[in-house]
Amino acid sequence: VKEVANLSLVSSACDVVSAAYASTKESHPCLRSVCDAAEKGVQSVTEATASCVQPVLATLEPHVAAAGEFASKGLEKLGEKLPLLQKPVEQILSETRELLSAQVADVKGAVSS
Repeated sequence: VKEVANLSLVSSACDVVSAAYASTKESHPCLRSVCDAAEKGVQSVTEATASCVQPVLATLEPHVAAAGEFASKGLEKLGEKLPLLQKPVEQILSETRELLSAQVADVKGAVSS
């Protein structure tokens, strides 16, 4: 999970969503109250679940480690095949806009000639 979260695309997407969430909470007082309550609820459930699941995770540790290693290798191969994962969202959007602008310019040129 940490490796996926550290991918530039995932990390920057999380930053964008987080910023939008924070902005929404600041802009809308009614939503802020709902979001604060939801955050507290999630935190409570997470804490309760963590204490219950910890003994099970300790028993499954060797299996979890093997699965983590397998997932890491798969993620590495995926990163090689999809270099897009190594780029932040802003860069991908910028490159997409440039590509679309170039395509539109080509189409306009073809139509006008």
